[in-house]
Amino acid sequence: MIAVDGLDFLFIGWAFFLQIMLVCHFALRKWRFETSIRYGALVYALGIPAAVVSLVLLSGGKPFAWWVAGFLCLSWAIFGYWVDYVKAVQWRAPFHWPIAVPYLALYLAMIMFYWWPLGMFGRPLWFVYAVLFVLGSWLNISSHKRAQERPESA
Repeated sequence: MIAVDGLDFLFIGWAFFLQIMLVCHFALRKWRFETSIRYGALVYALGIPAAVVSLVLLSGGKPFAWWVAGFLCLSWAIFGYWVDYVKAVQWRAPFHWPIAVPYLALYLAMIMFYWWPLGMFGRPLWFVYAVLFVLGSWLNISSHKRAQERPESA
């Protein structure tokens, strides 16, 4: 465990806030699909404060691993918003690899750069984040399967 300052608390707080928002969105998508579609752009909008947090961490002299996640989040958000809302591409069902690969790579890289540094602050944080990630992944994957079963949402 390392000594923790205010910027570290900012990173930890934002990492958990974002993951909890993703879990909530994926739960909403699973059980209230139409509502999640209506408000899904707000999830992508979280890329803006994520980038602001990263700018604060970068200007505060924090290591690369602390601030890169916010910029990855912004990149994922811009790409996801463009694909899902501007172009309205149905890439999840059927699965369209040229869109899925960069989308998933940005998403997973973002999550990993929020998750991995938490281990330096303490293993309990790392494990709690792991539980949230697994829960969010399960909700996300199962919500896509459910959406595929409904012809009006495909």
